[in-house]
Amino acid sequence: MALAIRAEGLVKHYGETKALDGVDLEVPEGKVVGVLGPNGAGKTTAVRVLATLLRPDAGHATVHGHDVVKDPRAVRSLIGLTGQYASVDEDLSGRENLVLLARLLDFSRAGARAKAAELLERFELTDAAGRAAKTYSGGMRRRLDLAASLVGNPSVLYLDEPTTGLDPHARNEVWAVVRKLVANGVTVLLTTQYLEEADQLADSITVFDHGRVVAEGRPDELKRRVGGQTLQVRPTSLLDLDVVYRILGDLTGVRPTRDDDTGLLTAPVNDPVLLSTLVRKLDEAGITADELALRLPSLDEVFLSLTGKRNEGSLV
Repeated sequence: MALAIRAEGLVKHYGETKALDGVDLEVPEGKVVGVLGPNGAGKTTAVRVLATLLRPDAGHATVHGHDVVKDPRAVRSLIGLTGQYASVDEDLSGRENLVLLARLLDFSRAGARAKAAELLERFELTDAAGRAAKTYSGGMRRRLDLAASLVGNPSVLYLDEPTTGLDPHARNEVWAVVRKLVANGVTVLLTTQYLEEADQLADSITVFDHGRVVAEGRPDELKRRVGGQTLQVRPTSLLDLDVVYRILGDLTGVRPTRDDDTGLLTAPVNDPVLLSTLVRKLDEAGITADELALRLPSLDEVFLSLTGKRNEGSLV
């Protein structure tokens, strides 16, 4: 598969701190690669290098074959960047923001107005086009920011924690926009601390820690690498908890994890057939369950296993 982005051995120092310590990264064309990592892991520094905003101290990187150091102008013509916070002018209207950016990119006056109208319609902002951006909701501002990053028709889009501070509804709006962009052939490099965001959007995930890549692969691959599947059961009646505990323990050969407050029992399993066996055993015992599931580890558990830290991002 052709690569939109290739980075090899990227190193960047800030004094004694190594923000990047030999990072390799590959992003296939038309895919979403999610970059995860705790604060200070080097995610934003990597994006800034790939966007030609920082020069690496060592290593090299290319975007569609153009070196980010030797040919930055060509790289900039191919990319769009949306950072953690909206970069639009809040005193200008949505339309004025987009027209201004288009004019800065050498669009004619008519071409700039046409491009702004196209993007406002695409991002469902036409009705608010004449309003100052400061009157927009958080989700609308982020959509306008994404629209601004697409004025130059980039083939590669860097999204650096694009949904920071948004409520779940606004976050879902941004996710929908990203999916449409990818469906139209745009390549996306996404940095995020929201693990569900990476799970929802990314074709593959690269995990950073202390400026290094510590793991990479598809979400399911990383989950399987951390551990096997987990069988969960919550009996309808807490009075059945002891019986279900014994049944689950006998089936799995391990002592289940037990939460007496919620009634949830969990145990690691290597054989998915045990789920149907558990259903039969519960039926034979006349026990019903409100929850019964076989699942892979969550990305939160992957994150903790790989970095030794709990993820600070939250969808709540």
